[in-house]
Parts: sequence; structure tokens; C-alpha cells
Amino acid sequence: MGRRTSNRGEPAAMEAGRLNRYIARAGVCSRRKADGLIDRGLVKVNGVVVKKYWTHVYAGDIVEVNGQVISPRRFQYVLMNKPTDTITTTVDDRGRRTVLDLVSLDDKAGLFPVGRLDRNTTGVLVLTSDGDLAHRLMHPRWGVAKRYVARTKAEIPPELITRLCQGVELDDGPARADMAAYLNRSDRKTIGIEIHEGRNRLVRRMLAACGCEVESLDRVSFGNLTAKGVRRGKWRRLQPWEINKLRRLVHLT
Repeated sequence: MGRRTSNRGEPAAMEAGRLNRYIARAGVCSRRKADGLIDRGLVKVNGVVVKKYWTHVYAGDIVEVNGQVISPRRFQYVLMNKPTDTITTTVDDRGRRTVLDLVSLDDKAGLFPVGRLDRNTTGVLVLTSDGDLAHRLMHPRWGVAKRYVARTKAEIPPELITRLCQGVELDDGPARADMAAYLNRSDRKTIGIEIHEGRNRLVRRMLAACGCEVESLDRVSFGNLTAKGVRRGKWRRLQPWEINKLRRLVHLT
């Protein structure tokens, strides 16, 4: 193959990589979802529809998704200590406060929450524009641990702790805690729960299935991350070593 040149006739010294990765790095979606866009003929490279996700894109190439020109950007990685009365989404059609409203970055393009915490659940929440990492962090295959502290309105007897670990039946299938225990033997209304699934309102529903009404629920860790040093409602950028540790956790180089 001859030396590749850009649209401007200049040598393409920097290869951007496979098309699906290029789309993911532009913050459009994960690589897996990018494959679907390509298969459906929604992606063009230099004005030509491309249906092979392994097609390579080079510097100077123009890539369009659904008629919109895209380009890779520097990924954003944010750790938030989510407050109550906040929706875990990017926008809300009812005008309620979202987690993105609390992030004061100049460029929030492509930034979205990894998984969901319901409106009144507090604690550790990751937001990123890295679609590949987000997809793996949310997928149960990779078993990313999430720890919660739950406080209920009535005492939780020991047999219900056992039941949470053995499994309960929910309307969307069985669920069980990887770990559940009292945090203080003298306080039977507060327990720690560890899960690795990401189903909606899972901890609350598991406790409800055991007849326990939740008074408060706080996620205290997500993988290797905690909210230490981040006040409720505040956020910070993740450090490079924290990002690398998250990526290794889900086997991403």
C-alpha cells in the first residue's frame, strides 16, 4: 500500500485507529454500539458509507455519524459525591436537577453517568465520556463491586441478612448480595451491602423483597473509588492512576 495522505494532500502521519474505536473516542457511544451504527449504514468516511467496523481511519479523514461530523476528543473522568433530590441522567424533561447540572466543566460534551443512582440515593458516582470504559464498568460480566450503606425504618433481623446473601426473587429475576452485614452490632437498622450488578434500584428492591423499607441509601464505593475528600454535591476529576486502575479492573489496556 502506498503512503496514505490526508484530505489536504499531506502525509497522514498519525493513524487514528479502527472506525468503531474512533467513534467511541468521539464520545458518540461504546465500540459495541458503534458496530451497530456501522452495520446500519449510518457512518460515512470521506463521504462514503462504510459498513466494516474494522476499517481504519487516518488523520485528515472526515467521519460522519447520522450526517454529523465527529472527531476524537480528550476523555473526561469525573467522580461525584451525589446528593439527594438529583436525577442520574444528562437531561430531564421535567426540569429536575441532574447530576450533570452539578459539574462545572467548560466542555461537558459526551459526559454521562456510569450506571444509575436513583433520585434520593447518595454517594459515589462516576461520569465519563469514555464509552468503552463505561460499558464495561456497568456490565455484570466484569464484576465491578459497589458497596452501599443502607438504613431502614425498622430493625433488620439476622435471618434477613442471610436471605440477602442467599438471594431474593425480584420481578426481573433473582438477585443476591455478594456481602451483607451489620456495620455495628448495636444498630440493627444499618447494614453494609456489596453487589456487582447494575440493575435499576437493585438494593432498594432487594430490601423491599425482605419487607424492609429504606430510610436512606448511600453508595460508599465503586470499584477502587470512594468519595473520601469530596463533599456531598461536589465533584473532582479522577487522577490518571485512578483511571488506569479502573481500566485494569475491566481488562482495558
